[in-house]
Amino acid sequence: MNTLSYAILGLIDKDQLTGYDLTKIFNDCVADFWSAKQSQIYTELKKLVAEELIEFKVVIQGEVLEKKIYSLTPKGKETLLSWMSEEEPPLPQSKDIFKLRLYFSENLSPKQLQEKFENRSKAVFALLLRYQTKLNEYCPETVASQSAGDYLLLKGAVTSLESQLRWLEESLDFLNKLRK
Repeated sequence: MNTLSYAILGLIDKDQLTGYDLTKIFNDCVADFWSAKQSQIYTELKKLVAEELIEFKVVIQGEVLEKKIYSLTPKGKETLLSWMSEEEPPLPQSKDIFKLRLYFSENLSPKQLQEKFENRSKAVFALLLRYQTKLNEYCPETVASQSAGDYLLLKGAVTSLESQLRWLEESLDFLNKLRK
């Protein structure tokens, strides 16, 4: 099984979900550390059903719209728990297009380079605000054990974005000094 399969098992373990719900979660809640396209999600759902790791019930919404609500089977829960207890792989190399382009920045004018940093700063700041808003919904003293992972990941994402924003601001200061 691939990591996406395990991610889907974990999300369905948290709550019974439709394929649409899963797509929304991948586009929002877990987008900071994992991504999946809708076509990938539905392909994996079919495989997980075939492997009897998840099951679904069909619910009629409105007059004719059918939707499948997926839940974990005992075999799926066992598979998820087994995967969760495995050793972590070595730290991966990140694939960051911004940093790759920065590496070749001698091909950009100082103004173009500064614009890249300004645009990146705006994007990071917007994401930071969004995550801080979500983080503020938690009270650290009363985080329930089932929400601890969500809280810790969100806190880590905020810390990482704050650090990235500091680096971007320091880089802009550096570039401004170079232009003088």
